[in-house]
Amino acid sequence: RSDSTRLINDSFLRQEGCGRGNSFEVLALSRRSSREPQFLPRQLHLSPQVSLHHSCCALEMNEIWRMPQSPDDDNGDDDKEAEMETAPPSDEPETKAQLSPTPTQRPWFVLPAIVLSQFAGTALWFAGNAVLDDLVDEWGLPESSLGVMTSSVQLGFIAGTLAFALYSVADRFLPTKVFLTCAVLGSAFNAIIPFLGWNVDETDNDNDANESSSSSSSSSSNLLLTGLIVLRFATGFFLAGIYPVGMKVAADHYQSGLGVALGWLVGALALGSSFPFLLRQIPQPWQALLWETSLIALLGGLTVGFIVPNGPYRKAGTKKFEPRALWTLFQNAPFRSAAFAYWGHMWELYAFWTWCPVVWEAYLEEERDNHNNDVPDFWSESMVTFFVIAIGAVGCILGGYASARYGSATVAFTALATSGSLCLLSPALYLAPFALALTAYLLWGMAVVADSPQFSTLVAQTAPANNVGTALTIVNCIGFAITIGSIQLLGVPWSEKYLFLLLAPGPLFGLWSLRKLVFVPSRLENLAATSRSKGKATPLGGGEEESGKHNNS
Repeated sequence: RSDSTRLINDSFLRQEGCGRGNSFEVLALSRRSSREPQFLPRQLHLSPQVSLHHSCCALEMNEIWRMPQSPDDDNGDDDKEAEMETAPPSDEPETKAQLSPTPTQRPWFVLPAIVLSQFAGTALWFAGNAVLDDLVDEWGLPESSLGVMTSSVQLGFIAGTLAFALYSVADRFLPTKVFLTCAVLGSAFNAIIPFLGWNVDETDNDNDANESSSSSSSSSSNLLLTGLIVLRFATGFFLAGIYPVGMKVAADHYQSGLGVALGWLVGALALGSSFPFLLRQIPQPWQALLWETSLIALLGGLTVGFIVPNGPYRKAGTKKFEPRALWTLFQNAPFRSAAFAYWGHMWELYAFWTWCPVVWEAYLEEERDNHNNDVPDFWSESMVTFFVIAIGAVGCILGGYASARYGSATVAFTALATSGSLCLLSPALYLAPFALALTAYLLWGMAVVADSPQFSTLVAQTAPANNVGTALTIVNCIGFAITIGSIQLLGVPWSEKYLFLLLAPGPLFGLWSLRKLVFVPSRLENLAATSRSKGKATPLGGGEEESGKHNNS
């Protein structure tokens, strides 16, 4: 009996790194359970020092439960515990390999549930863009509202990301509950938009009766636009608790295979962003579209909040954002290359998504004015935009699997080169036949976002292990700030034929920044060796399990 209990004690000391007090607490429980067998399983389940996935240790405990107990054991328990605590380790060779912990079994529905919830929550992102034409007609908003409204969402997302990082919200609170809370609040702010214009019709009737009230109408439109900007900003703020926190929930479940999981999650972002443009094809009031996206986002939040469990790899923490680490981060050349390449990618991504319906509206109108019968009536600018953005999900998923074989840097470089080439070819695509133009834009939609999860992986890989959270926060915030500039730039009065040429500098800059990580891979290998020698886990070119640990932080 003493040899068996000492074997369990030594095993826990090695596997858990815990003190003798914790391991002997387990031994004390085993003695009590020998008299009360029903007591130990419940206590083990509640004890923070013991995990039930150590099934082999539970088997050893079962052997102890079944051991006959001498009558004097009850009187000498305390003395035996003290004696065992000071006893030297046993010299008996450890031959029971089954004492190593078994892998944690996650429920099969975890990843599908997170992906569907991510899709549902990010449907709020472009919900306002999908109904903008109706708002312009009904509320008298200026044509420039597209850039302003989209930029307000981006600004809200930046503010939310910084606030969540500064207060370590996803680490200090359960991320599933953070996701639920932000989905509820984001849905609410999105659903309030129709109520801003509840008295527009009455105002219009008054204006018809008195033409001198044009200044009043202009004031009303400005007021409506201001309210719309505030609500879209608030929606973007709470999207920071849906998109990044959804990745955190996935990382808590995946210590290995996280790269593929993130590919699915960014694909869900692309599909969710396109979904309002699909709803636009249903004959319905624009108010209904906003309420539908709010309901879908709410259902996604409820799914994560009440169905998805918190992952076994979650580690609660209170460490906050570290601005002082920024100087150190950008002195690291591989990290600087990954960050600059990501920013070039962001210059193109959201501006392309935002202005795609505008370019296609002009293209389709011109094609039909020329009596081109090659354009089916099925295709509208909203339908094209839906497919162009949605197919990005396929690119993210395929890129995730390809990165496991070819590396994140190579996949990101290939995708960025493809989208950059199509930027340069965009004037020719405007003159191309419908079938060719649509095929090229679908390829563009697949490539333009396929590199996004790979850049996040590169940033995490090249950052110091103790500053990964800070690195991802600052790189993402600057990236989304850059999107505001490109979105506003494309609002210039210029022909739609040449509009996307303005996006080409972003991919070209990204390719130039990324070249050394692709064509000089020894830089990554040297950084990995240096990090390992300093005791920092930087999974460059390493296995999935090591990469998972890093991305989890």
